[in-house]
Amino acid sequence: MEPQSLIIWLLIGAIAGWLAGVIMKGYGFGLVGNIIVGIVGSLIGGWLFGTYAVGTSGMLGAIIGATIGAVILLFLLRLVRRA
Repeated sequence: MEPQSLIIWLLIGAIAGWLAGVIMKGYGFGLVGNIIVGIVGSLIGGWLFGTYAVGTSGMLGAIIGATIGAVILLFLLRLVRRA
């Protein structure tokens, strides 16, 4: 992976993790935690959109897909914490 691609991937993960924390109200994990949540969320979002053949192209599409995946991840984490 090229350094530029890695930086973009981390930036999208940070934005998606932060947005998911804002949407889920109170589930921010700091910069590193938000990046991790965003990256895992992008994997979930990519799988989800790929399964249902919904295209997410470009930077904005990647951020939207990653944010939706991160929200799903935070929702699941909230369910596990309560149990």
